[in-house]
Amino acid sequence: MWKAAIYAASSVVLGLTQGLGLNLITANLTNLQAYFGATQQEVSWLPAAYFATNMTGTLLMFKIRNQFGMRRFAEIGIIVYVLLVVAHMFSNDLRSALIVRAMMGVAAAPLSTLAFFYMLEWLPPARKMTIGICFGMIGNSLALPLARVMSPQLLQNGEWHGLYLMEVGLALVALAVIFLVPITHPPRQKSFDRDDLISFPLLATGFGSLAVVLSMGRAYWWFEAPWLGVLGATGIGSLVLLALVELHRKQPMIDLRWLFTPDMLTFAGALIAVRILLSEQSVGAIGLFTVLGMGSDQLLPLFGIITVVTVAATFWLTSVIKPQRTPYLHLLALVMVAVAAWMDAHSSVLSRPEQFYVSQAIMSFAAAIFLPPAMLHGFARAMAKGPQYILSFLTVFLTTQTLGGLLGSATMTTFVALREQFHSNVMAQGITLLDPMVAQRIQAYGGAYAKVLTDPALRDAKGLALLGQSATQQANVLAYNDLFMVIFVATLATIAVLLIHLALGAVKKTAAQPKAQPA
Repeated sequence: MWKAAIYAASSVVLGLTQGLGLNLITANLTNLQAYFGATQQEVSWLPAAYFATNMTGTLLMFKIRNQFGMRRFAEIGIIVYVLLVVAHMFSNDLRSALIVRAMMGVAAAPLSTLAFFYMLEWLPPARKMTIGICFGMIGNSLALPLARVMSPQLLQNGEWHGLYLMEVGLALVALAVIFLVPITHPPRQKSFDRDDLISFPLLATGFGSLAVVLSMGRAYWWFEAPWLGVLGATGIGSLVLLALVELHRKQPMIDLRWLFTPDMLTFAGALIAVRILLSEQSVGAIGLFTVLGMGSDQLLPLFGIITVVTVAATFWLTSVIKPQRTPYLHLLALVMVAVAAWMDAHSSVLSRPEQFYVSQAIMSFAAAIFLPPAMLHGFARAMAKGPQYILSFLTVFLTTQTLGGLLGSATMTTFVALREQFHSNVMAQGITLLDPMVAQRIQAYGGAYAKVLTDPALRDAKGLALLGQSATQQANVLAYNDLFMVIFVATLATIAVLLIHLALGAVKKTAAQPKAQPA
């Protein structure tokens, strides 16, 4: 019992260390912007630098683990991560912070893998593919809501240093876990060859370039910064060259012929589509609260509910998860996403976090029950083909989750910006001083400054400015309502596609069964 508790806690700690290392920064970009004296565009490079290196780092670390063994992989990886987190404490300007974040993207890569293996370590073989897969990723899943829950207290106690001290503390705990809690060593096998010297630079350039474009496209706007187009073309070109190299290798790093089969393309497309839809919570709801002026303190109960629901959903999933049930669990998750999006699509400027408790709890449940069945389904297919296909599956899984999340964020924030402009233009056409209601509202807003502004003209000007701010806020809320409604419709379309896929599969299965011969 104690052994199980130690290994389970170790897994959660490692997952939280990796997840909070990213989310504590992402959740507090405004505070870091003030510290570094940077613009919003400049500080947005911090998460972009992390994403640009993390995915390639994960694949690199997977091959290092196979080549040199789990123990050495874990010890070296965590020591490098601790050193980089400590270095973060001394990065007093944005440029050095960007360099450290990019290096942390690679150094943090072993943590999620180690969290998964530590959860599998104490489980019997029959439970590795149920409890192991469900809880192996829970630390990373809880990082987003917990980062929002912990941030106010950390900032209150230590300002921006509080965030970095939390990272340092978790990294040191993870260091102790790696050196004190042993883990079974899988057999080593040769993973690297000379062709990797060509493949890995192309992989890093391709994924890194696309990650930067998707992360920064909204900040610099897609068609106004020429370097975005150059970087996007570089990323696509690098991935095309990578495909050509891999297709002609005797022992490819990624088996593209398997990945390009209709079955795997359908699997990857489904993962990307649902990952984009699940951004409703991290992009849509949080963005709406920001527009409404909700601070982290006011959102603590909401993120507490999200945390509890995520844990409860994971416990429930362990009792029902099976490979053959994956489509039905995904169908349930999609239905819950549609319900949550429909509920959120009726927001107003008077909405408060209390009105989102139910919808975001439903969304959290959906997110928790989607990813483990998908991983189980893909992992089973990779193992059926052979151990050498695990890296190819890992590539698909990481690509769909990382780039899918970035694509969802980029698409949704861009959509909101465009719809906000539309609603603002419509409202501006209706605001005229000849309208008695508009004039009355301006006087009411300006009346709040009667004690400090004695000039009626200045009070009217201030009232007009406040009316414009109110109209902008209303336009943003309407834009988010449009986003939630689009997510609702897109989810219904995804449900329809999944039902058609299930129906076709049932028809093929029935047709393949031998017909009974008449007596």
